[in-house]
Amino acid sequence: MSFEKARNIILWFVRPFKPQTEHYWRIVVLCFVAASTFWLLNALNKSYSTQTTYPIRFVYNDQRLVPIKPLPEEVTVNVTGKGWKLLRKSLKVEVQPAEIYIRNLPRNNYLLGSALRPALVNAMDGLQLNFVVTDTLFFNFNNQVNRRIPLQLDPSQKVTDDRHALLRPVRISPDTITFRGPSSMVDSLPSPFLLRLPATNLTENAKVNVPIEFDNKPLVQADISEATVSVRIKPLQQREMLVTPELVNVPLQREVALRPQVLLIRYLALEDSGAIINANAFRAVVDFAKYNKQDSTVTPELVQKPAGARSVSLWPERIKAILE
Repeated sequence: MSFEKARNIILWFVRPFKPQTEHYWRIVVLCFVAASTFWLLNALNKSYSTQTTYPIRFVYNDQRLVPIKPLPEEVTVNVTGKGWKLLRKSLKVEVQPAEIYIRNLPRNNYLLGSALRPALVNAMDGLQLNFVVTDTLFFNFNNQVNRRIPLQLDPSQKVTDDRHALLRPVRISPDTITFRGPSSMVDSLPSPFLLRLPATNLTENAKVNVPIEFDNKPLVQADISEATVSVRIKPLQQREMLVTPELVNVPLQREVALRPQVLLIRYLALEDSGAIINANAFRAVVDFAKYNKQDSTVTPELVQKPAGARSVSLWPERIKAILE
């Protein structure tokens, strides 16, 4: 085919679209819009059956009940209705959710889809419910409860360094905390509720603001966000004391000679505790059931110490024990 012939064919196709007037394309667009509008209006006036989702809302007393996981917000249904109604529902314009009433703590944590039919029929305006596609709705409600728990400093936390001691009792203000939330979560909180200081190795008296940390926020609320812990700290002094160990499990008819005969006890104590700590407060034993025959030694053990003594050690760690 020659170039000229091909050119004539193309011109024959595009000639009807060649603007005849200045407003040719404007008129074409207006005609297209008018035709589309009439087609859309005609389509929206027809009835259709379709599968779609429909919003639901749980209605309950939030002063008595609380859901412990997000509640379902919609269900899948099969409906019949005019195009206008389906379009309004798709655009969520003036759509009334189906209301599900929970008046008391439910025995079961589910609701069959068939049980939703009355609520859906009452809520649907201009739509005919054919059937509920969603088989089961799952939810979990707990009773809303309040629980008051005493506050206590965690005894396992090391607050001071090795040369200082924390005096008891510490002061906590306020000394109790009230939690509000689902019963399963609130009842699982420990009592007393333990606080851990954000700073350690303290060497002087201090007032420390301790944040209240717990799980399951925001379902569980506390009436305070922090507590003030007042701690009293005193320095420790190193002291030494000599004690004579007791001999246990000594072989019958054997004489024992210890080298050395006394043990040196080193410990840390508060400055004003010297008067209440004496040699009788310590008790050390040499147990010959643990006697090492190869080097004739035994390890002394401290079996009793006063409450005010800290970081207690014995010297020597092993002593010579000669059996005669």
